[in-house]
Amino acid sequence: MIAIDTNVLACFYVDDPNDPEAVKERPVARAVMTDSPSLFVPLTVVLELEWLLRAFYRFQPAQIVGVLEHLLGLGHVNTEESERIAAALPLATEGMDFADALHLAGSQHCEALYTFDDRRFARRAARLDCSPPVRLPPDGVEAAPDDRQP
Repeated sequence: MIAIDTNVLACFYVDDPNDPEAVKERPVARAVMTDSPSLFVPLTVVLELEWLLRAFYRFQPAQIVGVLEHLLGLGHVNTEESERIAAALPLATEGMDFADALHLAGSQHCEALYTFDDRRFARRAARLDCSPPVRLPPDGVEAAPDDRQP
């Protein structure tokens, strides 16, 4: 099994004629993705790929979800935590930040997911009726003492 990095996936999924390096690398990426009998994609690579497609290539959420669904559907590719990624995709389709959707999908065994400043995440999760609910920590929760402080 061969692990692949974000740049291989980006060259496979994005045809960027304005990047001479990517133009040279794309055929190699295609060969790796189609000719290798067994590939592994770490979860961190998936997260980085989503960021790259969104922030650099300006893909829309539906396009990003399409790429990730295609990747998950490749039989010879073992994607780390593929079920978690698959669970996050419908939330991303509904406009939730993909990283937040992954956080939520990985917290299914919890009663809540606490966040401090991400009220947008909490509102969107409530609108989508997500489980567990995303909440701000309740007032009055005392911080644990920090023994390292003088």
